[in-house]
Amino acid sequence: MSLTHFNNQGDAHMVDVSNKSHTHRKAVAKGTITMSPSTFEIISSGQSKKGDVLGIARIAGIQASKRTSDLIPLCHPIALTHVSVTFESDSANSRITCSAVAETTGPTGVEMEALTAVQVALLTIYDMCKAVDRGMRMDDIHLAEKLGGKSGHFVATTNTA
Repeated sequence: MSLTHFNNQGDAHMVDVSNKSHTHRKAVAKGTITMSPSTFEIISSGQSKKGDVLGIARIAGIQASKRTSDLIPLCHPIALTHVSVTFESDSANSRITCSAVAETTGPTGVEMEALTAVQVALLTIYDMCKAVDRGMRMDDIHLAEKLGGKSGHFVATTNTA
């Protein structure tokens, strides 16, 4: 197996996807942010002075998925057909898990779009709450599942969260 973003001379390049089949492709990414119990309560109760933290983070994640090729130099601009960002709260551990699903019908996958959505959503939570908790920690950002394309179906075998 070789790294596809390098040509035979070892130079970085954008992968040519012109001969790849246009198929339905889907990626699911996940990640967590852990915070103090008081910060978790502010987010959960909707009492942040900046507004609905998770609602704004959801929109930020969706928006970021659409801008992935502007952020990651060798990513193709992709016509996304669907993006969703959801959150699951774990009050016992003062942790929020973010999940992003990205879909397209095209010649290349959407893993980077899903991963970007998760990371930016978590960064948005951090940004909105940093005034009360600079010790928040983002962890376990990973591709959980990928469907479609030549490489087929992938499901992460371990989850460290």
